[in-house]
Amino acid sequence: MHVGIIGHGTWMPSTYQYAADLAKATGVPEDVVALKFGVKRKPVAGPEDTTAEMGLKAARLALADAGVEGKDVDLVIWCGAQHKDYACWLAGLYVSEKIGAANAWSFDMEAMCGSMMAALDVAKSLMIARDDLATVLLVSGYRNNDLIDLAEPSTRFMMDIGSGGSALVLRKNAGRNAVLASAFRGDGSFSELCVVPTLGAKSWPPKPGDELKAHFTVPDEPTFKALLGEKTMPNFYAVVREALRRSGKPEKGGIDYLAILHFKKSAHDAALAELGVRPEQSTYLDEYGHIGQNDQVLSLELGLKDGKIKDGDTIVFVGAGLGFVWASTVIQWGPYREP
Repeated sequence: MHVGIIGHGTWMPSTYQYAADLAKATGVPEDVVALKFGVKRKPVAGPEDTTAEMGLKAARLALADAGVEGKDVDLVIWCGAQHKDYACWLAGLYVSEKIGAANAWSFDMEAMCGSMMAALDVAKSLMIARDDLATVLLVSGYRNNDLIDLAEPSTRFMMDIGSGGSALVLRKNAGRNAVLASAFRGDGSFSELCVVPTLGAKSWPPKPGDELKAHFTVPDEPTFKALLGEKTMPNFYAVVREALRRSGKPEKGGIDYLAILHFKKSAHDAALAELGVRPEQSTYLDEYGHIGQNDQVLSLELGLKDGKIKDGDTIVFVGAGLGFVWASTVIQWGPYREP
């Protein structure tokens, strides 16, 4: 038994912020924004592009790509951002209703920017364990750029965050594009080092002026930066190698295409070098920035469009979510072959 991807879709707003805009807002030189931070431009949602609406638009594209109607979906998993249309609200049920998935149940889950990989693993496990799940929709929307104050120096590293949506349609025994193994690591020592300090239960009820603080901040920059330097990349490499091992793939030379989150150019280049991946075996998302848990599906679509991915290729999704979680999933693209 296996679970395969039969449809994929991404949706981005038509409005952008460019390197010049980010430079003006942050005080960072434009060439540094474009080349070091790796953001030539990024899509930014308008008022009508809510988190759920962007996920819904991506879901419709993925369903069309799969040739599947909403009524054929058994489960909808929302794996998009917590910053949704309403507080304490299930976006997955909204998407289910809008696509006509009358026979589906749904739940929302979150692993920050590791959510798509976590959702792939959760969905695969549920589909194998249950005989009533044949088709599952994973859907994500993201506009956490709302929570970034570009004038806040402590979160300047988050200037790449933009908006968008993505979705995947999974089918049991699909015969193609098999989801193999995943790997995860977590470290709660980061959990309160980069947070939105207001409008949560810890600062409820809201006080006058709290809306002006409704953006991410790093209270202790030295500790945060030291932990990032110590733990981020080792855990990043560890989940990729573990996912490859669990998939029966070699750690060296086992990656044909790396669908990697957007981060600064030097980190991107270092990750490719460490994992033995050539630049043409990945896509640097400097025309998109970081769209949260949508980066991997976006990279997949760009890789297919540019001819970087072919049948038989081993694709590795990898990302990291603030808090901190590191996540990776291996996919065997093309016709399914028994291991």
